[in-house]
Amino acid sequence: MGKDRYLTFALCKGRLANQTLGLFEKIGISCQEISDPGTRKLIFVNEELKLRFFLAKGPDVPTYVEYGAADIGIVVRDIIMEEQRKVYEVLDLGFGKCRMCVCGPESARDLLNSQERIRVATKYPNIAKEYFYDQKNQTVEIIKLNGSIELAPIVGLSEVIVDIVETGSTLRENGLVVLEEVCPLSARVTVNPVSMRMENERITKLLQDLSACVSAGG
Repeated sequence: MGKDRYLTFALCKGRLANQTLGLFEKIGISCQEISDPGTRKLIFVNEELKLRFFLAKGPDVPTYVEYGAADIGIVVRDIIMEEQRKVYEVLDLGFGKCRMCVCGPESARDLLNSQERIRVATKYPNIAKEYFYDQKNQTVEIIKLNGSIELAPIVGLSEVIVDIVETGSTLRENGLVVLEEVCPLSARVTVNPVSMRMENERITKLLQDLSACVSAGG
Protein backbone atom coordinates (compact mmCIF):
# COMPACT_ATOMS: atom_id res chain seq x y z
CA MET A 1 0.00 0.00 0.00
CA GLY A 2 1.71 3.23 1.02
CA LYS A 3 1.59 6.91 0.24
CA ASP A 4 -0.36 6.69 -3.04
CA ARG A 5 -3.31 4.98 -1.44
CA TYR A 6 -6.14 7.08 -0.05
CA LEU A 7 -7.24 6.56 3.54
CA THR A 8 -11.04 6.49 3.53
CA PHE A 9 -13.22 7.71 6.40
CA ALA A 10 -16.89 6.91 6.99
CA LEU A 11 -18.50 9.65 9.06
CA CYS A 12 -21.87 9.50 10.79
CA LYS A 13 -24.26 12.00 9.17
CA GLY A 14 -25.39 15.06 11.09
CA ARG A 15 -24.02 16.72 14.19
CA LEU A 16 -21.46 13.98 14.81
CA ALA A 17 -19.87 14.52 11.38
CA ASN A 18 -19.63 18.26 12.04
CA GLN A 19 -17.97 17.67 15.41
CA THR A 20 -15.58 15.14 13.85
CA LEU A 21 -14.61 17.49 11.03
CA GLY A 22 -14.06 20.28 13.56
CA LEU A 23 -11.68 18.03 15.46
CA PHE A 24 -9.89 17.03 12.26
CA GLU A 25 -9.33 20.68 11.36
CA LYS A 26 -7.52 21.17 14.66
CA ILE A 27 -4.98 18.52 13.65
CA GLY A 28 -4.55 19.95 10.15
CA ILE A 29 -7.02 17.82 8.21
CA SER A 30 -9.59 19.78 6.25
CA CYS A 31 -12.12 18.98 3.56
CA GLN A 32 -13.88 22.08 2.29
CA GLU A 33 -16.27 20.30 -0.10
CA ILE A 34 -18.02 18.36 2.63
CA SER A 35 -19.10 21.59 4.36
CA ASP A 36 -21.02 22.81 1.29
CA PRO A 37 -24.73 22.37 2.13
CA GLY A 38 -25.66 22.47 -1.58
CA THR A 39 -23.35 19.70 -2.73
CA ARG A 40 -24.68 16.47 -4.20
CA LYS A 41 -21.34 14.72 -4.02
CA LEU A 42 -21.08 11.45 -2.14
CA ILE A 43 -17.29 11.22 -1.86
CA PHE A 44 -15.13 14.13 -0.67
CA VAL A 45 -11.39 14.16 -1.26
CA ASN A 46 -8.37 15.88 0.25
CA GLU A 47 -5.87 15.32 -2.58
CA GLU A 48 -2.95 16.81 -0.71
CA LEU A 49 -3.19 14.40 2.22
CA LYS A 50 -4.59 11.49 0.16
CA LEU A 51 -7.76 11.25 2.26
CA ARG A 52 -11.33 10.47 1.25
CA PHE A 53 -14.49 11.05 3.29
CA PHE A 54 -18.09 9.99 2.91
CA LEU A 55 -21.19 10.40 5.07
CA ALA A 56 -23.33 7.43 6.08
CA LYS A 57 -26.20 6.62 8.40
CA GLY A 58 -24.87 5.68 11.83
CA PRO A 59 -25.70 1.95 11.77
CA ASP A 60 -24.01 1.58 8.36
CA VAL A 61 -20.65 3.04 9.46
CA PRO A 62 -19.31 -0.14 11.13
CA THR A 63 -20.45 -2.17 8.09
CA TYR A 64 -18.38 -0.03 5.73
CA VAL A 65 -15.41 -0.39 8.06
CA GLU A 66 -15.73 -4.16 8.55
CA TYR A 67 -15.81 -4.78 4.80
CA GLY A 68 -12.92 -2.41 4.09
CA ALA A 69 -14.95 0.13 2.10
CA ALA A 70 -13.73 2.56 4.76
CA ASP A 71 -10.47 2.26 6.65
CA ILE A 72 -11.74 4.33 9.55
CA GLY A 73 -15.24 5.02 10.85
CA ILE A 74 -16.41 7.45 13.51
CA VAL A 75 -19.66 6.73 15.29
CA VAL A 76 -21.19 6.71 18.78
CA ARG A 77 -20.44 3.55 20.73
CA ASP A 78 -24.06 2.34 20.96
CA ILE A 79 -23.92 1.59 17.24
CA ILE A 80 -20.64 -0.32 17.57
CA MET A 81 -22.14 -2.39 20.39
CA GLU A 82 -25.43 -3.01 18.61
CA GLU A 83 -24.06 -3.80 15.15
CA GLN A 84 -21.39 -6.19 16.50
CA ARG A 85 -19.14 -5.80 13.46
CA LYS A 86 -15.55 -7.01 13.27
CA VAL A 87 -13.80 -3.67 13.75
CA TYR A 88 -11.22 -2.32 16.15
CA GLU A 89 -12.55 0.33 18.55
CA VAL A 90 -9.41 2.36 19.14
CA LEU A 91 -10.13 5.85 20.51
CA ASP A 92 -12.75 7.71 22.55
CA LEU A 93 -13.17 11.19 21.07
CA GLY A 94 -15.01 12.47 24.13
CA PHE A 95 -17.95 14.14 22.37
CA GLY A 96 -21.44 12.88 21.58
CA LYS A 97 -21.70 11.90 25.23
CA CYS A 98 -24.85 10.21 26.49
CA ARG A 99 -25.86 7.05 28.40
CA MET A 100 -27.57 3.80 27.53
CA CYS A 101 -30.08 3.21 30.31
CA VAL A 102 -32.91 1.02 31.48
CA CYS A 103 -35.87 3.33 32.00
CA GLY A 104 -39.46 3.00 33.07
CA PRO A 105 -41.96 4.11 35.69
CA GLU A 106 -40.62 4.15 39.25
CA SER A 107 -42.97 1.26 39.99
CA ALA A 108 -40.91 -0.99 37.68
CA ARG A 109 -37.74 -0.65 39.77
CA ASP A 110 -38.47 -3.72 41.89
CA LEU A 111 -38.99 -5.85 38.77
CA LEU A 112 -35.34 -5.32 37.84
CA ASN A 113 -34.22 -6.93 41.08
CA SER A 114 -36.49 -9.95 40.83
CA GLN A 115 -36.29 -13.00 38.63
CA GLU A 116 -39.70 -12.25 37.22
CA ARG A 117 -39.79 -12.33 33.43
CA ILE A 118 -40.45 -8.83 32.12
CA ARG A 119 -40.78 -7.26 28.68
CA VAL A 120 -38.16 -4.78 27.49
CA ALA A 121 -38.81 -2.51 24.50
CA THR A 122 -35.79 -1.10 22.68
CA LYS A 123 -34.16 -0.03 19.43
CA TYR A 124 -31.08 -1.90 20.64
CA PRO A 125 -31.98 -5.60 21.08
CA ASN A 126 -28.36 -6.81 21.11
CA ILE A 127 -27.33 -4.33 23.81
CA ALA A 128 -30.44 -5.15 25.86
CA LYS A 129 -29.87 -8.88 25.51
CA GLU A 130 -26.22 -8.63 26.54
CA TYR A 131 -27.11 -6.48 29.55
CA PHE A 132 -30.00 -8.53 30.89
CA TYR A 133 -28.78 -12.01 29.98
CA ASP A 134 -25.02 -11.72 30.48
CA GLN A 135 -24.66 -9.03 33.15
CA LYS A 136 -27.84 -9.34 35.19
CA ASN A 137 -28.65 -13.00 34.48
CA GLN A 138 -32.29 -11.99 34.13
CA THR A 139 -34.48 -13.59 31.51
CA VAL A 140 -36.53 -11.00 29.66
CA GLU A 141 -38.61 -10.75 26.52
CA ILE A 142 -37.06 -8.17 24.21
CA ILE A 143 -39.35 -6.27 21.86
CA LYS A 144 -37.69 -4.38 19.00
CA LEU A 145 -39.17 -0.98 18.20
CA ASN A 146 -38.01 1.72 15.80
CA GLY A 147 -39.32 4.92 17.34
CA SER A 148 -40.98 6.57 20.36
CA ILE A 149 -39.61 3.94 22.73
CA GLU A 150 -40.98 5.92 25.71
CA LEU A 151 -44.48 5.01 24.56
CA ALA A 152 -44.01 1.29 25.27
CA PRO A 153 -44.34 1.29 29.09
CA ILE A 154 -47.04 3.98 28.99
CA VAL A 155 -49.38 1.86 26.83
CA GLY A 156 -48.43 -1.42 28.50
CA LEU A 157 -46.35 -2.97 25.72
CA SER A 158 -43.40 -3.39 28.09
CA GLU A 159 -42.48 -2.89 31.71
CA VAL A 160 -39.23 -1.07 30.90
CA ILE A 161 -37.21 0.26 27.95
CA VAL A 162 -33.53 0.32 27.06
CA ASP A 163 -32.67 3.57 25.31
CA ILE A 164 -30.19 6.41 25.00
CA VAL A 165 -30.58 9.19 27.56
CA GLU A 166 -29.02 12.61 27.02
CA THR A 167 -30.86 15.10 29.23
CA GLY A 168 -33.71 12.90 30.48
CA SER A 169 -36.31 15.57 29.70
CA THR A 170 -38.39 13.30 27.44
CA LEU A 171 -38.48 10.69 30.19
CA ARG A 172 -39.61 13.22 32.79
CA GLU A 173 -42.32 14.59 30.52
CA ASN A 174 -43.74 11.09 30.24
CA GLY A 175 -43.48 10.07 33.88
CA LEU A 176 -40.48 7.81 33.38
CA VAL A 177 -37.14 7.68 35.19
CA VAL A 178 -33.70 6.14 34.69
CA LEU A 179 -33.74 2.89 36.66
CA GLU A 180 -30.29 1.53 35.78
CA GLU A 181 -27.35 2.67 33.65
CA VAL A 182 -26.15 0.12 31.11
CA CYS A 183 -23.05 2.03 29.98
CA PRO A 184 -21.73 5.50 29.11
CA LEU A 185 -21.54 6.37 25.41
CA SER A 186 -19.51 8.75 23.26
CA ALA A 187 -18.05 9.04 19.77
CA ARG A 188 -15.41 6.41 18.99
CA VAL A 189 -12.89 5.83 16.23
CA THR A 190 -13.13 2.39 14.63
CA VAL A 191 -10.56 0.89 12.27
CA ASN A 192 -10.68 -1.98 9.80
CA PRO A 193 -8.30 -4.72 11.08
CA VAL A 194 -6.58 -5.18 7.70
CA SER A 195 -6.17 -1.42 7.26
CA MET A 196 -4.63 -1.23 10.73
CA ARG A 197 -2.01 -3.75 9.67
CA MET A 198 -1.35 -2.44 6.14
CA GLU A 199 -1.50 1.28 6.93
CA ASN A 200 -0.24 1.08 10.48
CA GLU A 201 2.13 4.05 10.29
CA ARG A 202 -0.41 6.50 8.84
CA ILE A 203 -3.28 5.37 11.05
CA THR A 204 -1.16 5.32 14.21
CA LYS A 205 0.05 8.87 13.50
CA LEU A 206 -3.54 10.02 12.96
CA LEU A 207 -4.68 8.39 16.20
CA GLN A 208 -1.80 9.95 18.13
CA ASP A 209 -2.67 13.41 16.78
CA LEU A 210 -6.38 12.94 17.59
CA SER A 211 -5.61 11.59 21.06
CA ALA A 212 -3.31 14.52 21.85
CA CYS A 213 -5.98 16.98 20.67
CA VAL A 214 -8.71 15.27 22.76
CA SER A 215 -6.42 15.21 25.81
CA ALA A 216 -5.75 18.93 25.37
CA GLY A 217 -9.48 19.58 25.50
CA GLY A 218 -10.28 19.31 21.80
